[in-house]
Amino acid sequence: MNKYAVNLSTIFTEVPFIERFKKAKQAGFNFVECQFPYSVPVSTIREELEMNQLSLVLINIPAGDWENGERGLAIYPERIPEFKESVATGIEYAQGLGVKKLHCLAGIVPVDMNPALARKTYIENLTFAAEQLAAHGMTLLIEPINQFDMPGYFLNDIKEAVEIVEEINLPNVKLQFDFYHIQKTKGNLLANFTNYMDKIEHIQVADVPGRHEPNTGEIYYQRVLAEVCNNGYRGFIGLEYIPLGKSEDSFSWIELYQRGEK
Repeated sequence: MNKYAVNLSTIFTEVPFIERFKKAKQAGFNFVECQFPYSVPVSTIREELEMNQLSLVLINIPAGDWENGERGLAIYPERIPEFKESVATGIEYAQGLGVKKLHCLAGIVPVDMNPALARKTYIENLTFAAEQLAAHGMTLLIEPINQFDMPGYFLNDIKEAVEIVEEINLPNVKLQFDFYHIQKTKGNLLANFTNYMDKIEHIQVADVPGRHEPNTGEIYYQRVLAEVCNNGYRGFIGLEYIPLGKSEDSFSWIELYQRGEK
C-alpha cells in the first residue's frame, strides 16, 4: 500500500508481536514501523521481515522503564551514560534490521527540575545521538507529544521542536510530525505542516478523539493527506493508531483516500 507503514506496536495487537509482520503483509502493506522491538532478538525480527518481504522504516531508541512510566532518558543529566547505552542499542537494532530512522523520546520533567537544565541536557544528548547515527547513515527524529496523553512530557510544542532542530543544526536531525498530537496541542494542522515541512522527515496519523483510525473523529484526513501530497511530501505515513474494532477492518480510510487521489 503506497508508502503507508503500519505500526506493529498499536495495530494487530490481537496477536503476539512476532505474528504481526505476517498480518501486515496479508493486509497489503510493504512497510512497517514499531516503537520498541528490543524484547525480541534482531535475528528473529529480521527473519519475519524477510519472510514477509517487509521493510521496517522506524523504531524508537530505548526510552527507559516504560512499564513504570518512564518516557525517555534524554533530559536527565544524571542518566547520560544510560542514554548513551540506549543510543548504542538503538543503532545495533537499526543496523540489523535495515532501519534508517530512529525517534528519541525526551522524558518526563520532574516537578523540581530546572527546565533550562532539561533543555540543555536534551540538546547535548540529541547532538551526541545524531552524530552517532550519522556514522551509519541514519536520521534522528524528535516528536512533540500532547500533554493530555503524556502529562509532564518535555516536548509538546511544535514550535519549540523546530527551534531545537534548528539549534542543533545537523542535517540528520528532523521532525516526526504526528497529526494526532498536533491536533490535540495546536490544531491548524495544514498550516503547521506547511510551515515546517522542510524539517519533517516522517509523519504519523490517528484521529481525535480516541487515537483511532482516520475517519473516526474530527480530523478531515481526506483533505489533510491530499494537501500533504500536494505539498510534495514523499516520505512514509505511519499508522500509529488504536483500531476502533478489528485491526484488519481499520484500513478502509486508505482506500477512500486513494480513490480521491485519482
